[in-house]
Amino acid sequence: MGSTTFEDFGKWFWNDDFWLPPNVTWDQFQTLENSPVRYASFNDLFWPIPMAFGIIFLRFVVENMVFRPLGRSLGLKENRKRHPGSNDILEKAFQLIQSSAKSIQQEEILRLSKQLQMTERRIERWLRQRALIGKPSQLDKFAETGWRWLYYTSIFAFGIKCLWSKAWFWNITDCWYGYPYHKVDSDVWWWYMVELAFYWGLLGTQFVDVKRKDFWMMCIHHLATIFLMAFSWTCNLFKVGTLVLIIHDIADIFLESAKLCKYGGAKKVSEILFGSFALSWFITRLGIFPTWIIYSVTVEAPQVVQYFPAYFIFNGLLSLLLLLNIMWAYFICKAVYAAVLNADSIANDIRSDTSDMETSSYVETDDSHSSSKSKKKMN
Repeated sequence: MGSTTFEDFGKWFWNDDFWLPPNVTWDQFQTLENSPVRYASFNDLFWPIPMAFGIIFLRFVVENMVFRPLGRSLGLKENRKRHPGSNDILEKAFQLIQSSAKSIQQEEILRLSKQLQMTERRIERWLRQRALIGKPSQLDKFAETGWRWLYYTSIFAFGIKCLWSKAWFWNITDCWYGYPYHKVDSDVWWWYMVELAFYWGLLGTQFVDVKRKDFWMMCIHHLATIFLMAFSWTCNLFKVGTLVLIIHDIADIFLESAKLCKYGGAKKVSEILFGSFALSWFITRLGIFPTWIIYSVTVEAPQVVQYFPAYFIFNGLLSLLLLLNIMWAYFICKAVYAAVLNADSIANDIRSDTSDMETSSYVETDDSHSSSKSKKKMN
């Protein structure tokens, strides 16, 4: 009974009319599975999950064997913060501040002072020191950033190598000719699987890494990316998927490079790289992505391929990704505006590691700025 129910669900879920264009069935692909030509298969999507553990292990090796020693040679230190001492009442107050994401009121400090027979200044100092516990040191940030820079640079170079000989890279309408009977070359297969493994790894390690203000937005981004890639692979829309990947990886190289230079002390170079990051972001994610890829999917594709339900979902996922890009573009503009308004270095404002930042997911202050900002809140 259970087996029959599972088979019925499988037939319903893998409905030809939903996943494939009219007059195309899964049986046609099953017949082609015995041929030497490889086609995208849903079963391939199980490979990135165990591969993600390999990516995480590689990250551990690169951070600890390459970038931590390099960071120490540049003079970066751990700077581990000491715990201010156990105090159940103050710890409870601190957790309430963290969960509400609001600054503590002076009235609350006065109440705690009377309850604990401690001076207000001492309570404020305890809360400041407690807030610094668990914050990453400059060396931690340098090592994590180094790993991301190495990955984005390597995968972008590999992606360019893959696409250089592909017809759809030079003429996007090739994504629709002969669809859905598109063979998958081995280099594209590996590129897709490694990218999926990387985002699975990011989704998992995000819960153990330092929490940032954009935590839930990044969760949505990782899930949307995984779902978009998995969906495009299942529907044999991987050609469009590769173009989306190559467009979105460029800006990350400049961002991680800017952060590396900032932590390494080359702030002027960091400012130039941050400017290059912002420029490449707007050109690729808000310019090329909608006018080249989304335009082709929504305008050119219907001229070659008949509509089918999965096609509209794919369009929706691309639109969600564009919406996230627009939101982050707003944060980038806000970060640049705040830096210019304060006559401060943009190099001090690349992606926040603190939960009380008022700027963007791409704003990051150094420890001294975070400490002074916390002091202002508590006073």
